[in-house]
Amino acid sequence: MRLESLFLEVWPHVAAALTVVANLLATGHAVLRKRDVRAAVAWVGLVWLVPLVGVVLYLLLGINRIRRRARSLTLRQEHGQFPPKSAVAACTPEQLAATVPPAAHLASLARLVDEVVRHRPLLPGNQLVPLEAGTGAYPAMLEAIDAARTSISLCSYIFDNDEAGRRFVDALRRAVERGVQVRVLIDALGVRYDWPPITGRLRRAGVKVARFLPTLMPARLPFMNLRNHRKLLVVDGRVGFTGGMNIREHFLPGHGDARDLHFRVEGPVVGQLQETFAEDWAFTTKERLHGEAWFPPLEPAGPVMARGIPDGPDEDFETLRLTLLGALACARSTVRIVTPYFIPDSALVTALNVAALRGVRVDLVLPEKLNLPVVQWASVAQLWQVMRPNSRVFLSAPPFDHTKLMVVDRVWSLVGSANWDPRSLRLNFEFDVECYDAQLAQHLDALIEERLSRSRLLTLEELNDRPLPILLRDGVARLLSPYL
Repeated sequence: MRLESLFLEVWPHVAAALTVVANLLATGHAVLRKRDVRAAVAWVGLVWLVPLVGVVLYLLLGINRIRRRARSLTLRQEHGQFPPKSAVAACTPEQLAATVPPAAHLASLARLVDEVVRHRPLLPGNQLVPLEAGTGAYPAMLEAIDAARTSISLCSYIFDNDEAGRRFVDALRRAVERGVQVRVLIDALGVRYDWPPITGRLRRAGVKVARFLPTLMPARLPFMNLRNHRKLLVVDGRVGFTGGMNIREHFLPGHGDARDLHFRVEGPVVGQLQETFAEDWAFTTKERLHGEAWFPPLEPAGPVMARGIPDGPDEDFETLRLTLLGALACARSTVRIVTPYFIPDSALVTALNVAALRGVRVDLVLPEKLNLPVVQWASVAQLWQVMRPNSRVFLSAPPFDHTKLMVVDRVWSLVGSANWDPRSLRLNFEFDVECYDAQLAQHLDALIEERLSRSRLLTLEELNDRPLPILLRDGVARLLSPYL
């Protein structure tokens, strides 16, 4: 009884001391690590106003960096060079201005990306073919898999166990039976979008599959917010596919007919797609992919100057955000953006405003109805900030358009997996490709025009005339935007 009484007497003091220590540790981490002062102040306030709960939330949502440098450097040493040797030399900003005259004024953008993506040079000699969801993308990807002879690497955020997923599993099984080396990496959160997960079916097909950052173990909980949102397929190290498409039947004709855009890639830049997959695979499984089966010599295949831009909460932190800011600063005539999720931070909003005030025509194409209502509320709540200086916002009619695309001055294009929101630009691992080529940009501009033809212009009057309860709902959702 005496021990029990002593325990009851001492325990509140021990709990209080542990709470103070935990709060101090979380506060110290936020003060030292948070680059945004407002974020640091918000987290410190939450930690002390809601003891323990604030610390737990900070552990789950506030620690958004992964240290991968040592393993990445080892991987690069094993490959011998980063990127692998190709038959073409890297393109300097000066050479870009001379080789692609319409892009001469964007040489400073190429120089900026050189600085922020130091190990991915701008490479000439590439070809990118846009593939629309439905009848274009999946058939081309499956055809490439069926033609594989040496290796297949596939990374997807979502890989559903549905009709589309089973088609890919069957193609990968046939490849394994032919003796092709196959590696599949799926995000540990994305694989749960369907049940049972596709991983069991893949393993039964003889495919080596891994999940990126599993979150069931307590030690992994700080990484529940750091997802691999990349979409990469590389066949024989020579033919690549990237863009916005996951693997799910939503993009099959007759299964919801959602829209998206993917790209078939050939040329030296395919090596950069493969490098990104190899880093993620080594980080997840500790297996190194090397040799010509994965990294063959790559010859020129087209006229496009291109560069892969990996982005993530590690050593590639905010590379895409800086690229977007640079592109907006360099734009002279037009900026056209298609994205499903649009929640830009204050710097990007300002950059869009400055471009519009300089006389650049800024057009945004967003879905009229999102699949995530809270994200749509937060997005709508800040559209007025973008529209005020004469930027135009168009809302595309259903079906839902998942396309991610940016075209500047009809000569520079950015394609890939990233959305214009904090999750893509700060929390997720993403992969985009910047392209300097007038013919490709004009083709993509035509695809945007097609989307505009079935869209309606949103006006400030329409935004302002929303009922007060709707305005308040959207405003409250906007407060959650750093975590949406």
